[in-house]
Amino acid sequence: MQITLPSGTNAVIEKPISKQNKLGLVVIPDVMGLRPLFYDMVKHLATEWDVTVCSFELYPGLEHFGAEERLGAASRLEDALVIGDAIEAADVIQSDKVAILGFCMGGMYTLKAVSSRRFSKHCSFYGMIRVPEAWKSVTQTEPISCLEKGDVDSVLAIVGGNDTWTPKEDVDLLKSTGVTVASYEGANHGFVHDPSRPAHRPLDAKDAWKKAKNWILSDS
Repeated sequence: MQITLPSGTNAVIEKPISKQNKLGLVVIPDVMGLRPLFYDMVKHLATEWDVTVCSFELYPGLEHFGAEERLGAASRLEDALVIGDAIEAADVIQSDKVAILGFCMGGMYTLKAVSSRRFSKHCSFYGMIRVPEAWKSVTQTEPISCLEKGDVDSVLAIVGGNDTWTPKEDVDLLKSTGVTVASYEGANHGFVHDPSRPAHRPLDAKDAWKKAKNWILSDS
């Protein structure tokens, strides 16, 4: 079901068949934002994980932007607004506890969301550990700084061993904070969530989804 968050950002929410309300899940999409891939994912997770799921647009008002335009506008994003929308999505869910997961840019914001202390569990799929140089601005905080302000024991980071967006030195830095890291040898960026990508690896994706599910639901 499509909804609008109090901020005005477009979102989608799905409830599980069981109607249970103990645990909810916020999903932050990749740079391309809400689209059929994420509408289907939200429905699937609500059914298969038995949780209420809400996802929202990363670029409100700029939904018409293509990939290059979105990447070019990344420095205009504001942590306060993106994390604010994640918190509003959690409030809309109205569950006893709410976890969060995200992909690519959304994975980076999942790491940043740790500092809000709003979420019970965090799962970042190939989220950048450092803000890319072209995205940097006064409104973008480094994910590592955000991790220092929250519970790193609540964080699972899933990364690809060949992902240039999350190089080994960055992953080592992430590990040093105490975050649990699951690394997949030979995997490139985006190997889990979008089967249409050349980087998709079905077996690794299946295993990564299993790890994410166990991590998120361990708190239910």
